[in-house]
Amino acid sequence: MRKVFVVLFSLASFVGFSQTKTVVDIAVGSKDHTTLVAALKAADLVTTLQGKGPFTVFAPTNAAFDKLPDGTLTSLLKPENKAQLSKILTYHVVSGDLDAAAVVEAIKKGKGKAVLTTVSGGKLTGSMDGDKVKLTDESGNSAYVTTVDLKGSNGVIHVIDAVVLPK
Repeated sequence: MRKVFVVLFSLASFVGFSQTKTVVDIAVGSKDHTTLVAALKAADLVTTLQGKGPFTVFAPTNAAFDKLPDGTLTSLLKPENKAQLSKILTYHVVSGDLDAAAVVEAIKKGKGKAVLTTVSGGKLTGSMDGDKVKLTDESGNSAYVTTVDLKGSNGVIHVIDAVVLPK
């Protein structure tokens, strides 16, 4: 029951959430994703992620970006670092519409691990840690999925509690 409440409470934070909105529109409507939206704008990825898709987006919260070392985000948002920022952001996106059930099923079929190829060409490894989905990046850093299945017209968002980074 607690898990259902947490998911419903998290869903309530997405103002104007509906299936007619793209994954970008859903993020824009979330007070917990203002940093992600600013980064998407700085990397010129808004138009791409408003496209047909489908996309599965593992969306770090503002608190997740706050965990990065001091100065990292400020540096990434500079125009001269646009390519690096774009690579990091597209590392959070997988082609296709993978809802939570599909992710968990892929992990089960992979005998405890599912390797997801990101739009940037990198690999994220999904696994279960108790009843939570854990994503591990190519450097061994992890993020947990905290909210699932925020469905948009061109894909789905799963909220994560850390920024994952490509090699």
